[in-house]
Amino acid sequence: MLAAARKVIYVLYTIALMAFTIWYANFIYPIIFAHSDSKHEEQLEEQKAGKTEEELMFEKFLKEQKKTATTDLGYMVIKEQYVKGHFHHVGMTIEPDIGNVCIKCHGAVPHDKAKAIRAFLNMHAFYLACEVCHIPPPQGQPNWDFRWYDKKTGQVIANPPGLVTTEIDKYGNYGAKIAPGVDENGIFHFINGKKERDFVDEYLKKKDLLGETEQSKMKKVIHRKVAEKPMLCDKCHTDKGEPYLPFAELGYPPRRISALTSTEVVGMVEKYKKFYIPKFLLQEEKGAGEKGGEGQSDDLKKGVPAGI
Repeated sequence: MLAAARKVIYVLYTIALMAFTIWYANFIYPIIFAHSDSKHEEQLEEQKAGKTEEELMFEKFLKEQKKTATTDLGYMVIKEQYVKGHFHHVGMTIEPDIGNVCIKCHGAVPHDKAKAIRAFLNMHAFYLACEVCHIPPPQGQPNWDFRWYDKKTGQVIANPPGLVTTEIDKYGNYGAKIAPGVDENGIFHFINGKKERDFVDEYLKKKDLLGETEQSKMKKVIHRKVAEKPMLCDKCHTDKGEPYLPFAELGYPPRRISALTSTEVVGMVEKYKKFYIPKFLLQEEKGAGEKGGEGQSDDLKKGVPAGI
């Protein structure tokens, strides 16, 4: 009787183990091989359609923009762009910004040369206009005045209400940016406004009518206000004196100001003015990591700051 019971238990255990193995295989396969399958499918489509690599890339991006996924992180639920085969989260959507002159040529995420720090730099481009860090006030002149502008209109707006909320769909994604300007007799205007935007639009339409020399001269005119080196991180993230950006005037609540100027953030800025990453991660960059520290970015050697 005991032997029969053991045999039944053994059979049930074997069946359960086989069922678990099949379930686990179906669960883990998409995670490990989805990217390979997707790539293989794309190659087959390319062979059938005879499309170029650029055409396929464009179609792929269009499809991805239409897909979203909801992810429960335990402490919050987020919605984000879905890309098949990606394990990490893609991130926030970048709203079109018609108010900024610089992105007409440099794009919404303009920092791409220094691989070690470009994410730190680009995350500031969500809510800071390029001029904040790259166009300082003339020497001997007081700091610029700063205002928020609506990305859709380019017009000055009141401080975004999202600054004082913790809702995931608002916090850090305001549909607006901070930009420098001048307040003259109670009338505020940005240092780069509609006049400058229209000029750049006109140049981009007709630049091919100019020779290389003339184009080079026009680029110098457009960039005449831009400093050779950008503003350093510790101008804003500082616990010594007033930060360059007037956080309180721009609507940041005390708890946010405290975080931005806390000893932790300031200490990080001081410690990581130079970033070091393993050499093997920079193999694509010519000469990367051969001089200086382990894989130190060339842009950092030239004085490009981290986290502006």
